Amino acid sequence: MKALRSSTDLAALGAPPMFPEPLLVGRPNIGNKERLFTYLSEILERRWLTNHGVLVQEFERRLAQYLGVKHAIPICNGTVALELAIRALDLTGEVIVPSFTFIATAHALHWQGLRPVFADVDPNTHTLDPAAVEAAITPRTTGILGVHLWGRACDTEALAAIARRHNLRLLFDAAHAFGCSHGGTMIGNFGDCEVFSFHATKFFNTSEGGAICTNDDSLAAKLRLMKNFGFQGYDNVVYVGTNGKMPEICAAMGLTNLEEIEDFLAANRRNLRAYEDGLRGIEGLTLARMPSEARSNCQYVVVEIDADRFGLSRDVVYRLLHDEQVIARRYFHPGCHRMEPYRTLDPDAGRRLPETERLAGRVLCFPTGTQTSPEQIAQICALLRFLQENARDIRGRVAA
Repeated sequence: MKALRSSTDLAALGAPPMFPEPLLVGRPNIGNKERLFTYLSEILERRWLTNHGVLVQEFERRLAQYLGVKHAIPICNGTVALELAIRALDLTGEVIVPSFTFIATAHALHWQGLRPVFADVDPNTHTLDPAAVEAAITPRTTGILGVHLWGRACDTEALAAIARRHNLRLLFDAAHAFGCSHGGTMIGNFGDCEVFSFHATKFFNTSEGGAICTNDDSLAAKLRLMKNFGFQGYDNVVYVGTNGKMPEICAAMGLTNLEEIEDFLAANRRNLRAYEDGLRGIEGLTLARMPSEARSNCQYVVVEIDADRFGLSRDVVYRLLHDEQVIARRYFHPGCHRMEPYRTLDPDAGRRLPETERLAGRVLCFPTGTQTSPEQIAQICALLRFLQENARDIRGRVAA
């Protein structure tokens, strides 16, 4: 049988025209360019490029104000921010974490000699299942690392109760949750600390960067030492540290984007409504819903594909969309537990993670953000509707 390998094959079946340019998940939002150029000019005039410059200090102040948190500490990137938080909390032995997350979450633990213990996720929220967390606790467990996903918070209350009951540290990977709230409180205020990523693919970005947020004064002081080699003053090292400093140029991008964050959020919400309208009635597609009572950044448009009802598997849909220039993403395929070194260290982990395994084979994320228009979204949805309506003919031509 002939495999579908290009848009020409779908066109022969009557598909909508292929997109002329790729539509990407995570294409960067960029604020006012003139404002950014002004900041960059100021940096060059001052000749202060890093080491806690004027813009990093201003960015730190405005971050804390926006999030309503006592301390928001800018870091060079989200992964280093995770590593600093893990070390600052004195975690040892085992830390419970979801496998349904970006690999950096697990790597940040393993990189420092800790063992990530993978717990399953809730099928509705896609975040850590508190019951699975409780079941994974051993005498070696020292912490829980929850991951807020898609702009939706973990069950912070249940995880905090478990942490208190077992005397564990609790931190959150909030890479997906900047600008979100939970129970009327902005993400950044939960657990011992929360870690943000401001990577270019995030709806709010500093080109590259991250931050650690906490309301704990002593923890914040420790983190500030650690991110600058342990220096206290010009030539007095009082703690073991590393280079986690955010440079001025990244703070300039952060300040520029922070000034337009409400426009970014409005674009995401507009796009989510367009997907809701366009996907309505397509059998086998389930669009992840954000909680109405909380503020969400709507950063990700997440669809579960039921192959039996849709007629095509997620992976076939993924390949066909890429052929049509819709660069959807299979977050978080195949799950951290199926990547190295974790699949070798714990080859039977999948048996304990049925929901993670199911989601890793069904989830697809679609383009959104300021570079994606409602008209393009309507075209994407029309293409998905075409695939579903012609699934039988397509299956007959797609290589297994």
